[in-house]
Amino acid sequence: MSKRRYKNALFWIAAVVSTIADRLAKIWVVQTFELFQSIPIVPGVFHFTYVTNTGAAFSLFSGSEWLKWLSLLVSLGLIALALWGPRINFWEQFGYGCILGGAVGNGIDRFVRGEVIDFLDFRWIDFPVFNLADVSINIGMFCLILVALRSPSDRESR
Repeated sequence: MSKRRYKNALFWIAAVVSTIADRLAKIWVVQTFELFQSIPIVPGVFHFTYVTNTGAAFSLFSGSEWLKWLSLLVSLGLIALALWGPRINFWEQFGYGCILGGAVGNGIDRFVRGEVIDFLDFRWIDFPVFNLADVSINIGMFCLILVALRSPSDRESR
């Protein structure tokens, strides 16, 4: 029996790993912390702080019901790309997979709870509290920006 190759395998691995990491972290936070409880890991620099957010990044569009549908639409679009689109290069697979994992992680929160669980609190830069799904989305966007910045001849040599 020959070894079967899966199209865009890294996409699926990145999506599954980032979704599972996000879900496990959020389950741990909900079971370990009271809402608004904060525990300093490095006092004044980094804390675990349990908060919720009904909006998108930086609490934009707070209370907007359509955000859950947007995350579902993005997720379905990325799944369709990986299944029926072309074989994409390493960085695109990793980037799109991370974005899918983040969209699924936050999408689950939006559909199940009506709000997203956030807990990563970098106080030294006074940044809004966020979660691993947000980290995955940002890593994915960074990968796609790297691909976009490559010269056209580099992009063609997949």
